[in-house]
Amino acid sequence: MSLELRVLPDAETLAEVAGDWLAGVIDARRTERSPVSLALSGGTTPWAMVAHLRDVVRWSEVEVFQVDERVVPVTSELRNWRHLEAGLGDSGARLVAMPVDEPDLEAGARRYAQSLPERLDVVHLGLGADGHCASLVPDDPVLAVSDRAVALTHPYQGHRRMTLTYPTLNAARRVLWLVSGKDKREALARLAEGDRSIPAGRVVAESQIVFCDAAARGE
Repeated sequence: MSLELRVLPDAETLAEVAGDWLAGVIDARRTERSPVSLALSGGTTPWAMVAHLRDVVRWSEVEVFQVDERVVPVTSELRNWRHLEAGLGDSGARLVAMPVDEPDLEAGARRYAQSLPERLDVVHLGLGADGHCASLVPDDPVLAVSDRAVALTHPYQGHRRMTLTYPTLNAARRVLWLVSGKDKREALARLAEGDRSIPAGRVVAESQIVFCDAAARGE
Protein backbone atom coordinates (compact mmCIF):
# COMPACT_ATOMS: atom_id res chain seq x y z
CA MET A 1 0.00 0.00 0.00
CA SER A 2 1.16 3.53 -0.77
CA LEU A 3 -0.30 6.67 0.80
CA GLU A 4 0.58 9.94 -0.89
CA LEU A 5 -0.12 13.19 0.97
CA ARG A 6 -0.63 16.55 -0.74
CA VAL A 7 -1.17 19.69 1.34
CA LEU A 8 -3.06 22.64 -0.16
CA PRO A 9 -3.46 26.11 1.33
CA ASP A 10 -7.24 26.06 1.76
CA ALA A 11 -10.40 24.03 1.16
CA GLU A 12 -11.20 25.76 -2.13
CA THR A 13 -7.80 24.96 -3.61
CA LEU A 14 -8.07 21.44 -2.23
CA ALA A 15 -11.33 20.85 -4.13
CA GLU A 16 -9.86 22.20 -7.37
CA VAL A 17 -6.58 20.28 -7.23
CA ALA A 18 -8.26 17.06 -6.16
CA GLY A 19 -10.80 17.56 -8.94
CA ASP A 20 -8.06 17.92 -11.53
CA TRP A 21 -6.44 14.74 -10.23
CA LEU A 22 -9.74 12.86 -10.37
CA ALA A 23 -10.48 14.10 -13.90
CA GLY A 24 -7.11 12.76 -15.02
CA VAL A 25 -7.71 9.37 -13.43
CA ILE A 26 -11.19 9.09 -14.98
CA ASP A 27 -9.89 10.08 -18.40
CA ALA A 28 -7.01 7.59 -18.25
CA ARG A 29 -9.24 4.79 -17.00
CA ARG A 30 -11.87 5.61 -19.64
CA THR A 31 -9.40 4.75 -22.40
CA GLU A 32 -9.05 1.27 -20.89
CA ARG A 33 -12.66 0.49 -20.08
CA SER A 34 -16.10 2.04 -19.93
CA PRO A 35 -17.94 2.85 -17.81
CA VAL A 36 -15.57 4.13 -15.13
CA SER A 37 -16.84 3.43 -11.61
CA LEU A 38 -16.64 6.16 -8.96
CA ALA A 39 -17.97 5.97 -5.39
CA LEU A 40 -18.57 9.25 -3.54
CA SER A 41 -18.96 9.92 0.17
CA GLY A 42 -21.06 12.74 1.59
CA GLY A 43 -19.93 16.08 2.97
CA THR A 44 -19.41 19.54 1.49
CA THR A 45 -15.87 19.13 0.13
CA PRO A 46 -16.70 16.46 -2.47
CA TRP A 47 -19.55 18.54 -3.86
CA ALA A 48 -17.17 21.47 -4.35
CA MET A 49 -14.87 19.05 -6.19
CA VAL A 50 -17.72 17.74 -8.32
CA ALA A 51 -18.79 21.29 -9.19
CA HIS A 52 -15.23 21.97 -10.37
CA LEU A 53 -15.46 18.86 -12.58
CA ARG A 54 -18.97 19.51 -13.86
CA ASP A 55 -17.97 20.50 -17.40
CA VAL A 56 -14.63 18.68 -17.53
CA VAL A 57 -15.44 15.00 -17.15
CA ARG A 58 -17.31 12.98 -19.78
CA TRP A 59 -19.92 11.90 -17.23
CA SER A 60 -21.89 9.77 -19.68
CA GLU A 61 -19.07 7.23 -19.34
CA VAL A 62 -19.06 7.23 -15.53
CA GLU A 63 -21.11 5.22 -13.03
CA VAL A 64 -21.42 6.98 -9.68
CA PHE A 65 -22.13 4.93 -6.57
CA GLN A 66 -22.62 5.99 -2.97
CA VAL A 67 -20.06 5.11 -0.31
CA ASP A 68 -22.63 5.50 2.45
CA GLU A 69 -26.06 6.89 3.21
CA ARG A 70 -28.13 7.70 6.27
CA VAL A 71 -31.38 5.85 6.74
CA VAL A 72 -33.53 8.98 6.54
CA PRO A 73 -36.37 10.10 4.25
CA VAL A 74 -35.37 11.28 0.80
CA THR A 75 -36.65 14.75 1.70
CA SER A 76 -34.19 15.06 4.60
CA GLU A 77 -31.34 17.54 4.28
CA LEU A 78 -29.15 14.81 5.82
CA ARG A 79 -29.58 12.58 2.78
CA ASN A 80 -26.33 12.45 0.75
CA TRP A 81 -28.33 11.48 -2.32
CA ARG A 82 -29.90 14.95 -2.51
CA HIS A 83 -26.50 16.55 -3.03
CA LEU A 84 -25.41 13.89 -5.49
CA GLU A 85 -28.53 14.32 -7.59
CA ALA A 86 -28.28 18.12 -7.46
CA GLY A 87 -24.66 18.04 -8.57
CA LEU A 88 -24.81 15.33 -11.23
CA GLY A 89 -28.47 14.60 -11.89
CA ASP A 90 -28.44 16.05 -15.41
CA SER A 91 -24.80 15.30 -16.22
CA GLY A 92 -25.40 12.05 -18.06
CA ALA A 93 -23.70 9.98 -15.38
CA ARG A 94 -25.43 6.81 -14.18
CA LEU A 95 -26.20 7.50 -10.52
CA VAL A 96 -26.84 4.46 -8.33
CA ALA A 97 -28.62 5.31 -5.08
CA MET A 98 -28.33 3.24 -1.92
CA PRO A 99 -31.83 1.81 -1.23
CA VAL A 100 -32.30 3.13 2.31
CA ASP A 101 -36.05 3.63 1.79
CA GLU A 102 -36.77 -0.08 1.56
CA PRO A 103 -38.52 -1.82 4.47
CA ASP A 104 -35.98 -4.66 4.34
CA LEU A 105 -32.67 -2.82 4.65
CA GLU A 106 -30.59 -5.99 4.73
CA ALA A 107 -32.09 -7.11 1.43
CA GLY A 108 -31.45 -3.62 0.04
CA ALA A 109 -27.80 -3.83 1.09
CA ARG A 110 -27.43 -7.19 -0.66
CA ARG A 111 -29.01 -5.79 -3.81
CA TYR A 112 -26.71 -2.76 -3.77
CA ALA A 113 -23.72 -5.03 -3.41
CA GLN A 114 -24.82 -6.87 -6.54
CA SER A 115 -24.91 -3.57 -8.47
CA LEU A 116 -21.23 -2.83 -7.71
CA PRO A 117 -18.44 -3.74 -10.12
CA GLU A 118 -15.90 -6.33 -9.02
CA ARG A 119 -13.49 -3.47 -8.23
CA LEU A 120 -14.38 0.20 -8.02
CA ASP A 121 -12.02 2.38 -10.05
CA VAL A 122 -12.01 5.28 -7.56
CA VAL A 123 -13.45 5.57 -4.06
CA HIS A 124 -13.64 8.99 -2.44
CA LEU A 125 -13.44 9.04 1.36
CA GLY A 126 -13.68 11.78 3.94
CA LEU A 127 -12.20 11.62 7.42
CA GLY A 128 -14.08 12.28 10.65
CA ALA A 129 -12.50 13.91 13.67
CA ASP A 130 -13.09 10.58 15.46
CA GLY A 131 -11.16 8.74 12.75
CA HIS A 132 -14.16 7.32 10.91
CA CYS A 133 -14.50 7.03 7.16
CA ALA A 134 -17.51 6.08 5.05
CA SER A 135 -19.89 5.05 7.85
CA LEU A 136 -17.27 2.83 9.44
CA VAL A 137 -17.27 4.40 12.89
CA PRO A 138 -15.45 3.52 16.11
CA ASP A 139 -16.77 0.48 18.00
CA ASP A 140 -19.49 -0.40 15.48
CA PRO A 141 -19.81 -4.14 14.69
CA VAL A 142 -19.75 -3.25 10.98
CA LEU A 143 -15.98 -2.78 11.31
CA ALA A 144 -15.63 -6.56 11.54
CA VAL A 145 -17.71 -7.36 8.45
CA SER A 146 -15.58 -9.28 5.97
CA ASP A 147 -18.14 -11.31 4.02
CA ARG A 148 -20.31 -8.52 2.56
CA ALA A 149 -19.61 -5.60 0.24
CA VAL A 150 -22.35 -3.44 1.78
CA ALA A 151 -23.69 -3.52 5.34
CA LEU A 152 -25.85 -1.67 7.88
CA THR A 153 -24.46 0.11 10.92
CA HIS A 154 -25.83 0.67 14.38
CA PRO A 155 -27.19 4.19 14.97
CA TYR A 156 -24.49 6.87 14.74
CA GLN A 157 -25.32 10.50 15.48
CA GLY A 158 -28.97 9.50 15.62
CA HIS A 159 -29.24 7.42 12.43
CA ARG A 160 -28.37 4.00 11.06
CA ARG A 161 -26.30 4.03 7.89
CA MET A 162 -25.77 1.83 4.87
CA THR A 163 -22.09 1.68 3.97
CA LEU A 164 -19.50 0.05 1.80
CA THR A 165 -17.35 -2.27 3.92
CA TYR A 166 -13.59 -2.73 4.16
CA PRO A 167 -13.43 -5.52 1.55
CA THR A 168 -14.99 -3.15 -1.00
CA LEU A 169 -12.85 -0.15 -0.06
CA ASN A 170 -9.64 -2.16 0.04
CA ALA A 171 -10.28 -3.69 -3.38
CA ALA A 172 -10.61 -0.25 -5.04
CA ARG A 173 -7.99 0.61 -7.63
CA ARG A 174 -7.56 4.05 -6.10
CA VAL A 175 -8.75 5.75 -2.93
CA LEU A 176 -9.05 9.55 -2.87
CA TRP A 177 -9.14 11.13 0.59
CA LEU A 178 -10.35 14.72 1.03
CA VAL A 179 -9.59 16.16 4.47
CA SER A 180 -10.32 19.73 5.50
CA GLY A 181 -10.37 21.66 8.79
CA LYS A 182 -8.31 21.91 11.94
CA ASP A 183 -10.64 19.52 13.78
CA LYS A 184 -9.26 16.73 11.56
CA ARG A 185 -5.63 17.36 12.55
CA GLU A 186 -5.21 14.47 14.98
CA ALA A 187 -7.15 11.99 12.85
CA LEU A 188 -5.12 12.93 9.75
CA ALA A 189 -1.85 12.47 11.59
CA ARG A 190 -2.97 9.02 12.70
CA LEU A 191 -4.12 8.12 9.19
CA ALA A 192 -0.75 9.19 7.76
CA GLU A 193 0.99 6.99 10.34
CA GLY A 194 -1.11 3.98 9.38
CA ASP A 195 -2.74 3.82 12.81
CA ARG A 196 -5.12 0.85 12.60
CA SER A 197 -6.77 1.75 15.90
CA ILE A 198 -8.94 4.25 14.02
CA PRO A 199 -11.39 3.02 11.36
CA ALA A 200 -9.73 5.06 8.59
CA GLY A 201 -6.38 3.43 9.33
CA ARG A 202 -7.80 0.06 8.32
CA VAL A 203 -8.25 1.11 4.70
CA VAL A 204 -5.37 -0.62 2.94
CA ALA A 205 -6.15 -0.18 -0.77
CA GLU A 206 -2.91 -0.39 -2.73
CA SER A 207 -3.07 3.15 -4.13
CA GLN A 208 -4.24 6.00 -1.87
CA ILE A 209 -3.82 9.75 -2.12
CA VAL A 210 -4.75 12.30 0.53
CA PHE A 211 -5.54 15.89 -0.42
CA CYS A 212 -5.78 18.01 2.71
CA ASP A 213 -5.75 21.69 3.54
CA ALA A 214 -3.11 23.36 5.69
CA ALA A 215 -5.48 23.59 8.64
CA ALA A 216 -5.94 19.81 8.73
CA ARG A 217 -2.21 19.27 8.50
CA GLY A 218 -1.45 21.84 11.18
CA GLU A 219 0.57 24.12 8.92
